[in-house]
Amino acid sequence: MRHVNAGCLICCAAALLFTPAQASEAQFLGGLKGQYVGKGQVRLRTNRQPINISCTFTSTTSPSSLSLKGRCRGLLVVSRAVGVDLKASGGTYRGSYIGAGSGPASLSGRRKGNSLALTIQWAKPINGDRRASLTVAQTGARGLKLTTSDRDPASGKTVVTSQITLQRQ
Repeated sequence: MRHVNAGCLICCAAALLFTPAQASEAQFLGGLKGQYVGKGQVRLRTNRQPINISCTFTSTTSPSSLSLKGRCRGLLVVSRAVGVDLKASGGTYRGSYIGAGSGPASLSGRRKGNSLALTIQWAKPINGDRRASLTVAQTGARGLKLTTSDRDPASGKTVVTSQITLQRQ
């Protein structure tokens, strides 16, 4: 009888330990849902000057996914679609990114507090290699900040290649 009760307690304890992680992930993703507008800057290459942009995004979520689709405009004539599609599983995120001129890129990473820290694997070399980083950060109750960083091949230093600050409408 003691073995059955101990086994039951272990199973219940394990269920309690794993349930909050799933609930917090679903809660985090749900908090990103909405229509966003904002501004920012983007560098087409690490050695170029930034261009001011304005953007609109729509974010749809499920308890285990995020889809962020938008359009950014700069210099009055340049317009580019930007998108992130992610699936969460066991604390990791995997998915795809469009927005750079290299074609669809793969994403992988983890959530750190109110941010997703993601590695980008470009479809072809950009700034001398195929890797960069993307952070999707929830800022306050209504804000979202998207930041991409890449290594400058000339200096070896990390350069912010885009930063977009958004507010939910």
